[in-house]
Formats: sequence, structure tokens, C-alpha cells
Amino acid sequence: MKIYTKFGDAGETYLASGIKVSKTDARVALYGTCDELNSQLGLALSYLREPGLDPEYIKNLVLTQHLLFEVGSELAGYVPKGSVGSVIYESDIQSLENEIDRLTERLPEIRLFILPGGSKPASSLHIARTVCRRLEREILRYVADGGDVFSELRVYLNRLSDYLFTAARYANLILNVDEITWKSRTKN
Repeated sequence: MKIYTKFGDAGETYLASGIKVSKTDARVALYGTCDELNSQLGLALSYLREPGLDPEYIKNLVLTQHLLFEVGSELAGYVPKGSVGSVIYESDIQSLENEIDRLTERLPEIRLFILPGGSKPASSLHIARTVCRRLEREILRYVADGGDVFSELRVYLNRLSDYLFTAARYANLILNVDEITWKSRTKN
């Protein structure tokens, strides 16, 4: 099977629902941004392949990546047979909150603003966080314009950006890399 289909050469594509749309359609942008987020998370994971790192931490990042693939499918219009709701469940949101709490217990208290950076995995997770926030804004704009996205997905993405921030901080901690704190030019 060839990877190229030539269907999109004229600037159109098909949603998972079978509807033909322009590649500039808001739904295409949504699942494209979700794919970008998933790719950035994959990059972060590629930096975290060192033996001995917290296996629960790695497992949760991998599970998040798999779930983001399903989110992308949902944003592309895929509806599993018999489904009446989102691929995101309340338990997915609760799992993120539990992992945020677990990681936060091990992290130093935040006393200053933290700048993105430090280790490669942390930097990549910070980028994933900003892509997640962009996806959240794009979804809210889509909904404001009359589009429909399940509320569970919107809540999940809001929580996911918090998780990615925490995961970035944790990456620096387990790799013994200092966090970069913001220093004002006007205050000493």
C-alpha cells in the first residue's frame, strides 16, 4: 500500500466521519494541533529512555500519548460504534490529577516563576504544554463559533497542560538539572 493517496492535492481532505472538507477547516486544524502535541510528547519521551527513571512517570506519559491519539481521532470526527460521548472519561481527568499530586509531593515548592528549560525532556514537555494550551484555545474558539466538542475533552486538556508543566519540573528533578527561575530586570 502506498503512503500517498493524492486525494489532498487540491487542498481537501476527509474527516474520519467521511465528510470532505478543506484542509483549512477548523476540525483539520484541531486534530493537526493535537497531532503536534502528541509528537512533542513523543520527543520528550525519546529523551527519557534512561534506565532507572521513575517507571510510573514514564508509564503515565506513554498512556497520555496513546490517549492523545484517540483525542485526535475524536476531533477528526471519529465516533466508535455505540458511543454517545467523548473518548475522555472522568477517570482520565482524575488520573491526571492523581499524577499531578504524586509528582508535586516530590517537587520543591514553587516560590518564583519558572521559565521553560533545563533538561531536554523538561524543555520538550514545556513546549508540549504550550501546544496543549493552544489546542485548548482553538477548541474554545471552535465551540464559540458553533462547533461541538465534548466538555470532558475541554476539561481534560486544561488539566493536561497542568500535568505537562508538573511533568517538566519533575523531569528536571529526576535528572538533577536545576530549574530556571525568572529574574526581573527591574528588581534586584
